[in-house]
Amino acid sequence: MKEQDYQKKISDKLENEGWYVIKLIKTNKNGIPDLIAIKKDKTIFIECKTLKGKLSKIQEFRIDELKAKGIECFVSYGNEIKKY
Repeated sequence: MKEQDYQKKISDKLENEGWYVIKLIKTNKNGIPDLIAIKKDKTIFIECKTLKGKLSKIQEFRIDELKAKGIECFVSYGNEIKKY
């Protein structure tokens, strides 16, 4: 399965749980996670990877940058979502 298929599955799952999900395609920050999900007063970022996928250095940097600002980040390998 391709990464975009995982993104769609994760996005659909979150939307079914009441989240407002945006797929980030092109931003001014290289390496920003693929999805942003918003629900009430909570915002999370999710990077979607295939089962064999690996975070790049810039992706790790962006996730660490977001976490330093108190924002929860997750990495999804397939259908599983793990807190980073």
